[in-house]
Amino acid sequence: MNLRNHFARGQVIPAFPLALDADRKLSEKHQRALARYYFHAGCGGLAVGVHSTQFEIREPEHALFEPVLRIASETLDAELREHPRDFVKVAGICGDTAQASREAELAAGLGFHAGLLSLTAVKEQPLPEILEHCRKVAEVMPVIGFYLQPAVGGRVFPYAFWREFMEIENVLAVKIAPFNRYFTQDVVRAAIEAGRDDVSLYTGNDDNIIVDLLTPFTFQTPDGPRTRTIAGGLLGQWGVWTRKAVLLLEEIKQARREETLSTDWLTRNAALTDINAAVFDVANGFAGVIPGIHEVLRRQGLLPGTWCLNPDEKLSPGQSEELDRVTRAYPEFVDDDFVREHLDAWLK
Repeated sequence: MNLRNHFARGQVIPAFPLALDADRKLSEKHQRALARYYFHAGCGGLAVGVHSTQFEIREPEHALFEPVLRIASETLDAELREHPRDFVKVAGICGDTAQASREAELAAGLGFHAGLLSLTAVKEQPLPEILEHCRKVAEVMPVIGFYLQPAVGGRVFPYAFWREFMEIENVLAVKIAPFNRYFTQDVVRAAIEAGRDDVSLYTGNDDNIIVDLLTPFTFQTPDGPRTRTIAGGLLGQWGVWTRKAVLLLEEIKQARREETLSTDWLTRNAALTDINAAVFDVANGFAGVIPGIHEVLRRQGLLPGTWCLNPDEKLSPGQSEELDRVTRAYPEFVDDDFVREHLDAWLK
């Protein structure tokens, strides 16, 4: 598999949830079932050890980082042996430079292709030091940059940061997730002005998925105007109702090729944003984001419950009713029939 070409073609890459039982212990059966679900939904990759997998998996009392990465990699490899195709395994990489480098080494040893590089642990450092941190980790394995929204622990990175980040040779892609139009354009412009056509752009803006994917971003360069599109998505939202996300991205690619856009796309974007508000619990400052993802999967039988490692993380008051509402309102985004057809085989 040519990694750069695979990313450039545009993929659905969901964030992998953590499957826990009622005792808040790992349910390996459900963890493997989830990996099979995402594979057979038609995803082009899976991101493991990221926010949806719960950062607490790294804490010594849980020690789940290596087991979850290993389970995901083994399960996906087994599916790939039976159904060969291109598929990218992405590992979430966190911590200071020493920890991030260790995590990257572990992930590479488990067969992961790239690391999604969280900068939360180093966000208070001066920008040159953060860039050096990125360079060091990129020496261990190919990296995907991550612009995380400040509301959930990220920081604002100026255009100049992303322009210099684009000079790191081993950068494969950037997940753009500031939930902010201005900041999103900074990353796209940096990629264009750096001439990094080989660095793919992926949306992580769960609040504006369809518009991100349909927009041709054009900026002036010394060689004239250059246009880039956001190729695909690496998204927590695409961890639920994933089969419909895969079909949606293929439809978007066709619309981009035809260069004819109906206003219906704007209506659908608003609908998906409404869905995301319920799943991510926007009304309560994202407090129920992970339990919201879990609840959708629990209703489908892919998870045994909504339990998180942190017992204080639970559905917010009214969130379940909001999930009921959006499920009824937007059945075209729901893949319950697909899951029902295959669930027994995935839980084998």
